[in-house]
Parts: sequence; structure tokens; C-alpha cells
Amino acid sequence: MQHSPHIARLAEAATAAEQQGTGNLLRIILIVMVLGCVLTAWVLLRGYRRKDD
Repeated sequence: MQHSPHIARLAEAATAAEQQGTGNLLRIILIVMVLGCVLTAWVLLRGYRRKDD
């Protein structure tokens, strides 16, 4: 395995970011984060519900 310098890694990352598009990964991360927060809130609030039986 060859050791590539940091500048070459940054250049490769920049080219990969240009080919990626307009941040699809960030969109997916944000959507999953929001859905996770909603699911967590639902689970927590469901536990506080009282049964008036």
C-alpha cells in the first residue's frame, strides 16, 4: 500500500465532491436525523401517556 501525501488526498476528495453533486449525502443524513428525532419523541411521549381505564 502506498502512502499518498495529504495534498493528494485533499485533491482526490475535492474531485469526488465535485462528482457527487449537490450534497446528496448531507440530505440523506439530515432526513435520517429528523426521522430519528421524530421517532424518539414519539417513543418518549408514548411512555408518558396515561391510561384512564
